Amino acid sequence: MNDNPAFGAGLQPFMGIPSFMRLPVSRELKNVDVAILGVPFDSGTSYRTGTRFGPRKIRELSLLIWGHNSTLNVTPLKKLNVVDYGDVSVIPTSIEHTMTVITKTASEIITSGTTLITLGGDHSIALPLLRAHAKKHGPVSLVHIDAHIDTWESEFEAVPYSHGTPFRYALQEGLIRTGEYVQIGIRGPLSGENDYADAAALGARTITIHEVMEKGVPAILKEVHERMKGPTYVTVDIDSADPAFAPGTGTPEVGGLTSYQLLQLVRGLHGLNLVGFDLVEVSPPYDHGDITAILASNIVFEYLSLLAIKNG
Repeated sequence: MNDNPAFGAGLQPFMGIPSFMRLPVSRELKNVDVAILGVPFDSGTSYRTGTRFGPRKIRELSLLIWGHNSTLNVTPLKKLNVVDYGDVSVIPTSIEHTMTVITKTASEIITSGTTLITLGGDHSIALPLLRAHAKKHGPVSLVHIDAHIDTWESEFEAVPYSHGTPFRYALQEGLIRTGEYVQIGIRGPLSGENDYADAAALGARTITIHEVMEKGVPAILKEVHERMKGPTYVTVDIDSADPAFAPGTGTPEVGGLTSYQLLQLVRGLHGLNLVGFDLVEVSPPYDHGDITAILASNIVFEYLSLLAIKNG
């Protein structure tokens, strides 16, 4: 825990400077276990923008998190040396230039031996992040928690990249291990009747919200653990949660996970070879009472706790 009084360490959540959990803000990675990186980019959205403000708001609400994880019985900031790396210098008018910068910045962190946790931003950022992780680890196993499959070919004519396409291109580029891609919580109306079949043909195991509710979270986690054999990347779209729990997002879908189920899913990844993580699609302009950002910051804390357990 950062004890620099300039950050407001030891003060109430409404005091001090809001880095993530008051961590030191630094780009010095020597002996750093985990870096928190913001990607304030939302030009890949197809409906409501605003996720460019997500990283800042998630950091702000992270000040509500006390340091000890009572469920996992670990205090991650006592086990890990963690820094807030700041933000990627995004270019709002160019998704392709921004993706290049994301991959470059993420690679700089990963190649140093530091594990990366990324705060989005819209879900288009997952593709350049996966490119960076695949450079380091080879193709990764992928746990994708979302309301949407995000394996469409294109949402906009003649433009391949958006927040609805990252995993199609990740699969086509060989960034994901064959048979080790699971998407969880999928629901809502589709653009066509063959969308799920198309995702399956690409290599996705689509677990709909209906299957989650019928089987229960423990059964879903059992399958995830059976499938994930390699270095595992985790990507969480906050719209996987029902809008009752996460209204502040760009493309809300009714009938989703509860906040507790989402926490269960992330906690249940304990034991996998976790190598990277992103949390995307928090849109503060639509977030009533900051409840979406509160949930998002806690999900990041849960993943950080898993890294602390893994680190011993």
